[in-house]
Amino acid sequence: MKPCAHVSELPRPEPEPKDPTCPQCRAAGTDPVQLRLCLSCGYVACCESSPDQHAAEHFEATGHPVMRSFEPGETWRWCYLDQRLT
Repeated sequence: MKPCAHVSELPRPEPEPKDPTCPQCRAAGTDPVQLRLCLSCGYVACCESSPDQHAAEHFEATGHPVMRSFEPGETWRWCYLDQRLT
């Protein structure tokens, strides 16, 4: 699959994760369903299957387009702008 144009704009190397889990879920006392890593800044957030959807909220607040799975063994990426896997 050809990467979207936003992948080439990402920092290299990939940013270090700022947290081992979703800080917003931790603060609320909830458990994230799955975690995502923002490839622009390293923010860790819960996915759209989690009740508060903090990854999508992070995209809406920052415009950072690409997140990747932060789950062990998974490397796929999602571009919010193009609405597709990259």
